[in-house]
Amino acid sequence: MAEQIYSWLPWLIPVIVILAIWDTVWKLIGMWRAGRNNHLAWFICIFIFNTIGILPIIYILLHKKKSEGTN
Repeated sequence: MAEQIYSWLPWLIPVIVILAIWDTVWKLIGMWRAGRNNHLAWFICIFIFNTIGILPIIYILLHKKKSEGTN
């Protein structure tokens, strides 16, 4: 069992790092847009929940026209 875990370790670490970077980028973009649009509830939810970028992407897609119209 331990040998199987150690055989996955070289592949697992880069995947975790890539997912962490992916989540951080989308989280920052989503929080920035939620802050600009004064959506406090969305800002807090994006900040608290780690969804590997899914929640920020949903927010960006749902509020795309509103954030583009305020520029």
